[in-house]
This record gives sequence, C-alpha cells and structure tokens, in this order.
Amino acid sequence: MQQNLQRKKGLVKSVFDAVYNKYDLMNDFMSFGVHRYWKRELIRLINPSANDTLVDVACGTGDIAKLFSDVNQNQSKILCVDFNRKMLTEGKKRLKNYKNIKWKLSNAENLYIPSNSFDFYTISFGLRNTKNINKSIREAYRVLKKGGRFFCLEFSKIQNQNLEILYKSYSRFIPAIGKIVVGESKPYEYLIKSIENFVNQEELTQILKKNKFYKPGYRNLSGGIVSIHSGWKI
Repeated sequence: MQQNLQRKKGLVKSVFDAVYNKYDLMNDFMSFGVHRYWKRELIRLINPSANDTLVDVACGTGDIAKLFSDVNQNQSKILCVDFNRKMLTEGKKRLKNYKNIKWKLSNAENLYIPSNSFDFYTISFGLRNTKNINKSIREAYRVLKKGGRFFCLEFSKIQNQNLEILYKSYSRFIPAIGKIVVGESKPYEYLIKSIENFVNQEELTQILKKNKFYKPGYRNLSGGIVSIHSGWKI
C-alpha cells in the first residue's frame, strides 16, 4: 500500500530536517507530555527480558531504545534505524553512554539487516511516514527471528465522537505551536495531514495479517488517539 503524500520527493526528509533539534521538545508541547506515557505503555506490553534484541525503526532520537535498555539494565543489543541523518546524530549525542545501542542510517522499506536477526521490532510514529506500508511490514517480518514480535505505536482513529471533535479542534492549532516552538509550521501541517490520511486500526490489523503476522491485534490508548499494534512471526 503506497502513501501518496509521503511519496512526494524529499517531503518527509525536509520535514524532519526542519525539526530534528527540537523534536522531543515539540512532542512534549503537542501531547502535553502524554507521548511519554504512550511509549512507557509500549515497553510495558513488550515486557523485555535481559539479552532480548531490538531493532527500533524510525527511531528518532532514541526514546524507545532508551526505555527498552533501561528495563534490562543495558544488557540488550539494540539497533536504532532512521532515514534522517540529523535525527541519528541527535540520538547518538543524547545516548552516548549507552554502549549497547548501535545506529544505522536506513529506511523502513529497505533495512539492509540480515534476516531472522531480532527478538523485537518496534516502529513508533514512523509507519505513517513510510512510502509503502506493505513493504515496510514485510521488512519487519523478514528481520525478526521466528517467535519474534512486531510492535507499532502510531496515531490512529479516535473511537469517541466528542473526543474526536475536541482533538480535531486542537489539531488546527498545532502548526501555530510549531511555528512558535520550532520556528516552522509546515512540518506540523504535514503531521496533521499524515494522521488524517493514515489507515484505521482494523485496516492496519488486516495489513499485518496479509503480510504473514500471526494473531495481529491492537490496543487503543487515550481513546484511540494512538494505538499499539502487534503481531508474531511464527
């Protein structure tokens, strides 16, 4: 499944080039800090054990990798992958003391990682930015070990009508907040459009099933503002 907005040449790269150095700060402003709860819930559902291996795709500045590593007292092998060099540079600086975390410049559709390599695959607020969802999910399946598990934390479709009205009203102000905090509004105009155009919970579940994942399912957080999707490779 191709995503037309994301296929515009250079668009997604330019979006993250514009915000990389204040990416985490803006996430706090936009979500009132709730994104930290969402990410902790993801790690709680993963429930990693010592020596589990993780590939975190669209890693940004390494939030998920840090949380995963902290749970295991830094005993896990973690590979952070992002298509944006500036984001990776920020992540490396931020997590320079985490010697168990490695970094790779690549994208979700073409990871250039050996097959059957990792216990867990995570992608947080990144699947929405890929050019081809099916190809990205096939790559996730390929690099997981048998018995490995896929997790995707992503903006989704709100289940409560009143909350949806409130959320859409607030969303109109996000580009203006971006202009104040980051100095750029266009990246956040893209953010809103990409959320609106993304598949819903049931559609993504079917995509996972079509691409061989066993028992795909999801859990809504904050009324469906975001969802955590998962599936097994068997």
